[in-house]
Amino acid sequence: MSSLLNELAPLKDEFIALRHDLHTHPELGFTEKRTSDIVASKLTEWGYTIERGIGGTGLVATLSKGSSKKIIGLRAEMDALPIVETTGLPWKSAQEGVSHMCGHDGHTTMLLCAAKYLAEKRPFDGTLHLIFQPAEELLCGGSRMIDDGLFDKYPCDLIFAQHNMPGFPSGNFYFHKDAAMASSDTVKITIKGKGGHGAMPQKARDPVLACAQLVMALQSIVSRNVDPFAPAVVTIGALNVGRAANVIPAEGELLLTVRTMTDEVRKLVLSRISDIATNTALTFECQATIEHENGSPVLVNDNKAIDFARETAAEIVGADHCHDSPAFMGSEDFAFMLQAHPNGCYWFVGNGTEGCNGTPLHNGGFDFNDANIIPGAALFVGLVEKYLAPSR
Repeated sequence: MSSLLNELAPLKDEFIALRHDLHTHPELGFTEKRTSDIVASKLTEWGYTIERGIGGTGLVATLSKGSSKKIIGLRAEMDALPIVETTGLPWKSAQEGVSHMCGHDGHTTMLLCAAKYLAEKRPFDGTLHLIFQPAEELLCGGSRMIDDGLFDKYPCDLIFAQHNMPGFPSGNFYFHKDAAMASSDTVKITIKGKGGHGAMPQKARDPVLACAQLVMALQSIVSRNVDPFAPAVVTIGALNVGRAANVIPAEGELLLTVRTMTDEVRKLVLSRISDIATNTALTFECQATIEHENGSPVLVNDNKAIDFARETAAEIVGADHCHDSPAFMGSEDFAFMLQAHPNGCYWFVGNGTEGCNGTPLHNGGFDFNDANIIPGAALFVGLVEKYLAPSR
């Protein structure tokens, strides 16, 4: 294991070039055709069996060796974000308003680097499934692949994935047991009233007032309904109501994101949002419509799997480069895969603390750290080698 970094090092320049190419040509969720074509072409060249079109632009690559019935799955996501890149780097996005500001270009590259090494060296006995997922940023690509029969067609004993994390030193790995990332729910609330003249409010039913009261009332959920020891976030990210000073509009709209760390709290918060919105609207003689636009569950790591991943990482980069990770209120739709297949885990690799590498995710100034390609690929390889070790 300790020699893997050196064994993979000759692939560094090749895969940095590939990462830069993917970064320059980002694609939004379910439109990752070019990316998927490149991934499929390379994997086919290296001897993998490919099935495309799973969950839209997703694909699964399979490589088997020997007679073992053991199966391991590794996953990376391919999509970009609708964000203008501001890095000014030579490999910056050529697609205006679309960019890899979450590092999925790097995640795809790490898995491809591991895939090439494993195909050439084949140091395992069993079956390897590589899952390249679309639309993680939409928080539904993973569930779409599952709906298309991902684990029915490609069963796995264990599944693994990783994500870069700015603000943490590069080349260091971070592991968290149990609930590691929050659920995510997007909720739209429409408040319908009755429009009228701003000088005659008594003849209208004012949704502006109802919306304003609702913004404040929703903040009582976390402070008064949720256990203080249970993390939860209710953020009103958009309030759209009215356009003129002397016109009372007919309706208003609030857009919410909700994050929780347990299913129980998630159900409680969503229920309270509905109750508070309905009753607040009625107080002002308006009507509330609540729409749950999308959601992903809490990402829960299997403790045995996270221990296995950490032990493997320690053998590769040293125990002093492996750390406990805090839980994050950010969300990740690998949670769907772990929900459907609980034997697996998700960890973080530090992206760096300075410049573009230290800039937060989903920021136009972010860039994936190329120094992580080899360590990230090495951990993927190590997991395969260790779990699918040939019998002696």
